[in-house]
Amino acid sequence: MAVDFPKVEASEAIKEVVVGQGEKGFTLGGESAYAFHTFEGRIPHPPKIAMEIWDKAPSEWAESLNQIYAGVYSDPVAWAKKCLEFGADAIVLTLASTDPNAENASVAQAVETVTKVARAIEIPLIVWGVDNEAKDGETLRAVAEAVQFRQLFLGPVVEKNYKPVGAGAIGFKHKVIANSPIDINLAKQLNILLGNLGVPDSSMLMDPTVGALGYGLEYAYSVMERARMAALTQGDGKLQFPMFCMVGKEVWKTKEAKAGREGDPTWGDGSKRGVIMESITAITLLLAGADLVVLRHPESVKQVRKYITEMMK
Repeated sequence: MAVDFPKVEASEAIKEVVVGQGEKGFTLGGESAYAFHTFEGRIPHPPKIAMEIWDKAPSEWAESLNQIYAGVYSDPVAWAKKCLEFGADAIVLTLASTDPNAENASVAQAVETVTKVARAIEIPLIVWGVDNEAKDGETLRAVAEAVQFRQLFLGPVVEKNYKPVGAGAIGFKHKVIANSPIDINLAKQLNILLGNLGVPDSSMLMDPTVGALGYGLEYAYSVMERARMAALTQGDGKLQFPMFCMVGKEVWKTKEAKAGREGDPTWGDGSKRGVIMESITAITLLLAGADLVVLRHPESVKQVRKYITEMMK
């Protein structure tokens, strides 16, 4: 006997946002169905994978990551090119050295680093701050002005610095990533503020903030799921943006991902454990509606890309 499965008919679609320029650029969004539900609607653009690099050598990354990147930690350009070898669709350059609570590098230093990386790679470049509203506002605004020879994405843009960063993006033709703390109403409010400022819908991604496997993943999933439901079936235009998720940052700070076998032999191989946690977290968030996930380990990139390919079939 034939079985008719119920289908969700979306009345709306996610806005399309072009990331990068030229042959190496790509488009996110455009879907009129839930993640990978190709039987219910259009999913014209598959999710993409970015890889994260820093402007300085990280001191607390897991040993499994150090073994891969130690030789390029001191050179962000070399680090970015290594990520190209691993198949990154985009690079997220975190300006970790600018943290006022640590090294507090100058804005000029940050601009110099971003300029070098921007000139060295052709794939899309996302410039990421240190979650300090004042310093990020100053730094990202200066980066926007200095790097006018190509288009960047700037983030995290939050309610306390959306005006200087948003104005810089508008004035110098860059795009932004709106970041809110795992709350659908705050996410919508920030999107409204940026829109009122003049940031076009085609120049914005939404970062709902996420948690790693075992560290708030379920809550992050529920917020993203509700946002996508509101966007597709309730016609909420202020939530119809592609979603961006900093997966690696959240996963690799957990003790389970960082600890080696010596911490607890029953946990098994530490390097494999971290990859499994990163891959599961990324895949779960893709199912919740993520359009661009940011990873650190090349094996995670391989696993997640395989999943995307299979699901898009």
